[in-house]
Amino acid sequence: MTKKKVPFLNRELSWLYFNERVLQEATDETVPLIERIKFLSIFSSNLEEFYRVRVATMTRLSNLNDKAKELLGFNPKKVLNEIKNIVVKQERKFEQLFQATLINELAQNRIFILNDTQLNVARGEFVKEHFRDKILSNLVPIMIDMEKPFPELKDRYLYFFVRLKKKTGKKDEKYALIELPPDLPRFLVLPETNGLKFIILAEDIIKYCLDDIFYVFKYDEMDAYSIQLTRDAELDIDKNVSDKFIDELKTSLDKRKKGKPMRLLYDTEMPFDMLGVLVAKMKLEAESLIPGNRYHKFGDFIRFPNVGDKSLEYPANIPLKVFGLHRTQSIFNKLAERDYLVNLPYQSYDYIILFLREAAIDPKVTAINITLYRLAENSRVINALINAAKNGKKVNCLVELKARFDERANIFWTNRLEEEGVHVNYGLTDYKVHSKICLVTRIEKGRPVYYANLATGNFNEKTAKLYCDHSIFTAKKEITHDLIKLFAALNKRTVATGFKYLIVSPLESRTKFYTLIDREIKIAKSGKPAYLIFKVNSLADEGIVEKLYDASNAGVKIKLIVRGICCLVPGVKDFSENITVISIIDKFLEHARVFIFGNNGKEEMFLSSGDLMSRNFEHRVEVGFPVLDEDVKQEIRDIIDFQLQDNVKARDITRLNNNKYHKNRLSTKVRAQVQTYNYLKNKHQ
Repeated sequence: MTKKKVPFLNRELSWLYFNERVLQEATDETVPLIERIKFLSIFSSNLEEFYRVRVATMTRLSNLNDKAKELLGFNPKKVLNEIKNIVVKQERKFEQLFQATLINELAQNRIFILNDTQLNVARGEFVKEHFRDKILSNLVPIMIDMEKPFPELKDRYLYFFVRLKKKTGKKDEKYALIELPPDLPRFLVLPETNGLKFIILAEDIIKYCLDDIFYVFKYDEMDAYSIQLTRDAELDIDKNVSDKFIDELKTSLDKRKKGKPMRLLYDTEMPFDMLGVLVAKMKLEAESLIPGNRYHKFGDFIRFPNVGDKSLEYPANIPLKVFGLHRTQSIFNKLAERDYLVNLPYQSYDYIILFLREAAIDPKVTAINITLYRLAENSRVINALINAAKNGKKVNCLVELKARFDERANIFWTNRLEEEGVHVNYGLTDYKVHSKICLVTRIEKGRPVYYANLATGNFNEKTAKLYCDHSIFTAKKEITHDLIKLFAALNKRTVATGFKYLIVSPLESRTKFYTLIDREIKIAKSGKPAYLIFKVNSLADEGIVEKLYDASNAGVKIKLIVRGICCLVPGVKDFSENITVISIIDKFLEHARVFIFGNNGKEEMFLSSGDLMSRNFEHRVEVGFPVLDEDVKQEIRDIIDFQLQDNVKARDITRLNNNKYHKNRLSTKVRAQVQTYNYLKNKHQ
């Protein structure tokens, strides 16, 4: 009997369906107007990174032979073709939404985005003056010599491709490139007129002032069209973590700027013959050409100025307090009594900073161990650790230098920490350390006592305002004793095994997850109710997908909340009939990883730094940890229940991949993020 092929959606295509959900938020008329523009920005930034990393990887794979493709389980060239088809459709939708809908809605709110052809005399003079004072000196055009190689375009920079000619004919036609500096302010607010607000983009300012740039030439026609190149961003790094590692990393980062072209976004208004010149000179393949709109690098629109009413943005949530914790009372004394939970971004990140600050100044504290992956620009976490070292504490800080796109920042923080006397571990040779853990050692009555913070998100106070995460404070020996063992190994640049309570990748997570799922399968087969509730960012590991299919077939009821990639296909006969999947995209980014096991009525809950992806099981140090405090467990369970009930921002993930909004039998609307904030506000007053 032939074994049925296991349903498994390609992860790249699943990611594109996720980004479609981000685009949906920009189409949602109930979302404030400026926020809708920001969701377009997020969609654009997401797609840019997708090309830099995932499409780059797929392009490399496309060069493999047929046998290698068979081992992969898919044809990379076919997937790349599907990617382009989906992206072109999404870009068209993006353009239609921005140009035909959002710009009109801005106009209805007396806000106008003007281009270079829409300036009257007074506004034109204002723009010219601004250009000459603030922009002109930053621009140095590169004249294109048709007999020489085309200049190297920088990754993700904005450029104008310019054609200069005379009305008399093509004889003296010239081409030029203008590079827009990345620190050039993108938006200029023009003087208000009769209550009307006007904004112009840097590109349109430059187009309006082209004659000021090319005044040395006697051309009477100047055409300029924006382009943006996205390059392969994968690093080629020697894995040997040595004293030379930082230098090797810096060299690789410089190479990233010159990676293979993955995508050229171009203004569709560009004449075909100009585009032909560009493609020929850059030696681009047709697959890398993506027709775009007038404005590229749309990620900058995250800073689009709101010159209108405050109602055009989401109201800011005031960070809530955690009942029982006080800014002027010892957190350590509180943790001796019970665990405490901080639900971000609803509750204040200050509690994590206060925990580190108290550790830095408490005379009884002797050591702090912490893992750092992504840090805020002006990091108060770093400041607290530096102050701890200055106060004589032994501070061991593992900074993951291989955190993608944060490498330069982490090199900076590493140098800063070392200068201030903090012992810095650069990470492990073969694994990224992605865990979010901190352990404080305190001497009480002559003995060491340990206090910990474990979280689903980074020690980053900036992203903590936007990402939904859980951060737990505990002094429970079950947790802290395992952490002592883990940090002892990490400080020796290795990974330990044999943890009693923690679920630690890369050596034990897969086995422990399988064991926990197998337990539910056994319960279901005995005829008792069995269930799993998982919340993750991504579900892409084939082994876990197959294990969940086995559980479904055994009768285990499975509810999944997956924000991004979901390679599991729910609702397929003989595989996933007992599995439902929803995805929530809303004001905040759902980032927590929560795993709930029915356990025959004695429900168990784990939080984790890792998703259900192969890299999290095999190539990273991740830490999953049980929630042992009953009050904390109930609070997280209540929040998960709100998400399962969401019928406003939740989408159903099905085999159709059409991202339909989730409907349920509830007569009232449940928007999980609003419900969560109100719940925590009432509970922690």
